[in-house]
Amino acid sequence: MLQSWIVIGAITLIVQFGSFFITPRDVKWFAKLARPRWLVFEPLIPVIWTVIFICGAASANFVWQKNPGTLQTWLFMGFYLLLEIITVTYIPLMLRFRSLRVGETIGSVGVILGLLLTFSVLPVSRFAALLLVPYLIWSPVGAYTTEELVQLNPQDA
Repeated sequence: MLQSWIVIGAITLIVQFGSFFITPRDVKWFAKLARPRWLVFEPLIPVIWTVIFICGAASANFVWQKNPGTLQTWLFMGFYLLLEIITVTYIPLMLRFRSLRVGETIGSVGVILGLLLTFSVLPVSRFAALLLVPYLIWSPVGAYTTEELVQLNPQDA
């Protein structure tokens, strides 16, 4: 029997690979957008998201360990998976449609789902909820940054 952390980690990685469906043409569009002067941390964004996804996978594992295999726990696992899929689709869909508003919408949905998941798992495991705090802090930063990109690049909204 595989350990739960291995299964959760593997699923997290598999979903992450979905973000590789980006064509170079789409990336070139995004690279040409004007950026806010304060966006000096852009090269760190992949590292930041990696840490956030590791925290999310750890959070899911703590929830699983509390009541493994129950219907409630499986529903939580589905919620974690939905949040990860929404988060991972942000860049590919925004680039595919060349629309910052698409990214802004997906980012906002992620913020709401992150809040709902955090408050849902809080009664099950406070530590699992605490591990979702990095997502709750960073995802609004991403949504705000996208809004700033919209303001600077209205033609690409």
